[in-house]
Amino acid sequence: MQLRYAFRLYPDAAQQAALARAFGCARVVFNDAVRAREDARRTGQPFPTAGQLSQKLITEAKRTAERSWLGEVSAVILQQSLRDAEQAYRNFFASLKGTRKGPKLGPPRFKSRKDKRQSIRFTANARWSVTGSGRLNLPKIGAVKVKWSRTLPAQPSTVTVIKDAAGRFFASIVIDTDPAADAARMPDTGQTVGIDLGLTHFAVLSDGTKIDSPRFLRRAEKKLKKAQRELSRKQKGSNNRAKARLKVARAHAKVADARREFHHQLSTKLISENQGIAVEDLAVAGLARTRLAKSVHDAGWASFIGMLEYKAERYGRTLVKIGRFEPTSRTCSTCGAVDGPKPLSVREWTCGACGTFHDRDHNAAINVKTAAGLAVSACGAPVRPGAIPAQREETGSQGFPTGNCAA
Repeated sequence: MQLRYAFRLYPDAAQQAALARAFGCARVVFNDAVRAREDARRTGQPFPTAGQLSQKLITEAKRTAERSWLGEVSAVILQQSLRDAEQAYRNFFASLKGTRKGPKLGPPRFKSRKDKRQSIRFTANARWSVTGSGRLNLPKIGAVKVKWSRTLPAQPSTVTVIKDAAGRFFASIVIDTDPAADAARMPDTGQTVGIDLGLTHFAVLSDGTKIDSPRFLRRAEKKLKKAQRELSRKQKGSNNRAKARLKVARAHAKVADARREFHHQLSTKLISENQGIAVEDLAVAGLARTRLAKSVHDAGWASFIGMLEYKAERYGRTLVKIGRFEPTSRTCSTCGAVDGPKPLSVREWTCGACGTFHDRDHNAAINVKTAAGLAVSACGAPVRPGAIPAQREETGSQGFPTGNCAA
């Protein structure tokens, strides 16, 4: 399994200038490749191959006066820029054919020097290395200071240098993990858990644990609004506006970093303590178009579930997603009777069939675990969902079996 590790870079002034030059050269080669493909499409000619583009846009272009400055950067990042363009077209065509999962993709667009994110990639044959003093030595850029926040578990294969909207530099390093080492880090456990994600609490577990929602964006709104007002008052094109824009970007980056750190800590804790995890397959894109959009984006459910997915795969855990239309909030986790719809303002309710008093979120978390087939009865038999005949006074309802061992 491949993983990315991001480390903060602190290039000096000369190295920042060299990185800006490398970003620009990679961007020009990418745009030239897109332009060549679009020209071929308009004229009805076959698309040029990767080898033809490399010969024309890199090798021959370096000999011209207009593109001679391409020789000032490593040839590897130029080749990788061509591969990025090639991959972008492959993704576009796969999206058109319907063979690529996810939302529909448009054709590759031209990159701009004003884009929020700039990046270049070095492969192993670029001969980048880590010096004895812990610096990252990049060809034609120099030895850049790195903040090593952790030890790499394996030998890296590629490194991508990224400059984000806040002006920060990062090294994104790809490694291949060792399955045996991962298994040793997190031995098997016999515990399972169901998770109900929400806004009042970020997550409620089937064991009754409630995890408060940090609401990073809400807490930082006052500071963000002030920074945005200052930006709107600056004259377009001025240096003061550029400084104000950077201030806004840094404020947003701080919020995003805090949310990502919270997701990582919580997902790692859940994966390490539980062998099986059940969550709902939430329609986040749909919820983000409602009046709760800001709170939904602030929670970052999709990012959190994505972390659970790759960590479960890495450490041999089981992650089960149940259907989003499962009536987890309306079903009694004790007797399985399905009650009527309940507005979000109803946080507690009593089952009309068995009289059990339920906390809405805790009850939903138990039902998520049961619907995923992770619940276990007292005798150790798994409790799986299924339709059972409704009682006469419960006609129209559907319950969950109680997992009677004698049956």
